[in-house]
Amino acid sequence: MRPVALFDSNVWVSAFLNPFGAPAQLKDAWLAGRLVVVTSVPLLAEVNDVLRRPRIKRKYRIPEDDIVAFCELIAVRTTLVPLAGSITICRDPDDDHVLETALAGHVTYLVTRDDDIKRDPLVHQFLKPHNIHVVTVSRMLHILTARTS
Repeated sequence: MRPVALFDSNVWVSAFLNPFGAPAQLKDAWLAGRLVVVTSVPLLAEVNDVLRRPRIKRKYRIPEDDIVAFCELIAVRTTLVPLAGSITICRDPDDDHVLETALAGHVTYLVTRDDDIKRDPLVHQFLKPHNIHVVTVSRMLHILTARTS
């Protein structure tokens, strides 16, 4: 059985901006069918927004068509879950939708680069009864490698 994961928006953005980095390797593992990825409209909107920021577009010289294609790929190939906006436990309220997406999608792994999520004991305490593990990109790659060994 393939693991079910949520990639936080920071993982998607990193995978797009650096096609040779660890987040891109994780994206490639997903595209190869090695795991199921869950997302939500707020997460997709955040990826879309970050990639369209003028500073980012200028620095990385991102063509608009590439952003559209990437966001469409995520929308079509992930499992999209609806949210009710009912979770309010994160220090940063913008992260609450990440936790709600993880719960709604019944994920086992929440993959993030966000220290607020990774290091917040309240977040871990909240997710523990749901058997959701907050992991780094490198940890998720290790988990996938161990599953195929």
